[in-house]
Amino acid sequence: MAILRAFVSWSGGKDSSLACHRAMKNGIDVVYLVNMLSEQGDFSRSHGLSSQLIKAQAEAIGIPVIQRKTTWESYEEEFKKTLLQLKKQGIDAGVFGDIDLEEHREWVERVCGKTGIKAILPLWNEEREKLLKEFIKSGFKAIVCSTNSSFLGSEWLGREIDFDFIKNLKALENVDLCGEKGEYHTFVYDGPIFKSPIRFSFGKKIRKDKNLFLEIWRC
Repeated sequence: MAILRAFVSWSGGKDSSLACHRAMKNGIDVVYLVNMLSEQGDFSRSHGLSSQLIKAQAEAIGIPVIQRKTTWESYEEEFKKTLLQLKKQGIDAGVFGDIDLEEHREWVERVCGKTGIKAILPLWNEEREKLLKEFIKSGFKAIVCSTNSSFLGSEWLGREIDFDFIKNLKALENVDLCGEKGEYHTFVYDGPIFKSPIRFSFGKKIRKDKNLFLEIWRC
């Protein structure tokens, strides 16, 4: 049976990292990471991580990253163009870290379907605390890189994703443990898919409307 060749839709955070890890353990050949950037190309469209930090992750993992500039309005078009190019290179599937937002799954399956790519969602419909604990026990290391201030304040920026983090989040009301409603995003700097950890330092905390971001610089 032929080995499935795939890309991972890469945010730089915990869910795409765990989805990638599971895909690899299941024998899928992850050939590329795909990361969508802001129209200026300086930050990732989803998590606000610098494009250089995403490149550092790809280097540490040992899988090349494809980065594409896009606005939110042109996101689907640019994503489809990228998938069509990957299809020509023999990529059969895309791995996504979505957990249970139905509109995300519908979008992923529709866009992938139009390009002849199989959509794989390894984390789909799994219990939140179980996923976080698997992430930690597998040896991944991550910090909170952004929050929605309607849910979590600036004191959460830079927090390690560990068992205390789970305990503290569980004590709050109306906060999804995995941040599926955009409560927080993460930056993964080490783990079982990494060949070496990423060295980094913190910069300023920045507010943009309701969103709070932590500057993270590669050392």
